[in-house]
Amino acid sequence: MIECENLVKIFKTKELEVVALQGLDLVVEEGELTAIIGKSGSGKSTLLNIISGLDRPSAGKISVDGKDLLKFNDRQLKIYNRETIGFVWQNNARNLIPYLTARQNVEVPMLITNKRRRKEKAMELLNAVGLTKRHESRLRELSGGEQQRVAIAIALANNPKILLADEPTGSVDSKTTFKIMEVFNNLNSTLKVTIIIVTHDMKISRMVKRVVAISDGMIGSEMVIKQDYSKKLSEIGVYEEKSETHDEYAVVDKKGRIKIPEDILSYMSVNSGGKLKVKKSDEGFLIYRE
Repeated sequence: MIECENLVKIFKTKELEVVALQGLDLVVEEGELTAIIGKSGSGKSTLLNIISGLDRPSAGKISVDGKDLLKFNDRQLKIYNRETIGFVWQNNARNLIPYLTARQNVEVPMLITNKRRRKEKAMELLNAVGLTKRHESRLRELSGGEQQRVAIAIALANNPKILLADEPTGSVDSKTTFKIMEVFNNLNSTLKVTIIIVTHDMKISRMVKRVVAISDGMIGSEMVIKQDYSKKLSEIGVYEEKSETHDEYAVVDKKGRIKIPEDILSYMSVNSGGKLKVKKSDEGFLIYRE
């Protein structure tokens, strides 16, 4: 569904040049639910904006659903964004119109595209996120978690193939985070929509099968779930703060570069510019500091 190859994004001002992405490679399969985790400034939101068509890369390639986004003009990018992408922002002020009800908010994207059966479709989506009884509520009458679930319903109003969420749990507590992630998992299972969630919260990784760690504008590692913990977490209603739910893998990009995760480098006391030795063994390859 999504293929990024050697993506570079440079932001320039008169006095400053910032490299947000530096040769990033990423493939996301159709129907996947993927979390992209990284610290502030790691490049994860920049990547999301490029996938959504809200920004263009400085170099590299990106294709979505078989379409080369670099060949699109501005008008084509707008159509692509409207028809292919659903976007959930962290700031609810960007998601919701405060003087409209939850149902009316969900209908807004359908008004723009002249869809029929808007009321019925809006109610179907609110039911999918567990807010049928709150359809006549306005922004001030909804909790933070409920507002974010309305935002998810809005993002799905035009049947997008990809749902992107930028820090969707950044302003809610752990219990509400769990409920929101449960919604994403249910939508992924029932609608088969491809979902990418960008976050700095490692707790979210316990609710998705694939986690991509990004740092310094590059993919640092990937984590794949060992077993499904969602049922267990649902029963207890909280996250385990520390649990080995995933296997972590270093990633080799198309240029043969390996980015060692920062916590491992710190453990090995390797600073920037430090040297590591790679040695073949009977069990594979060893990376160590002499």
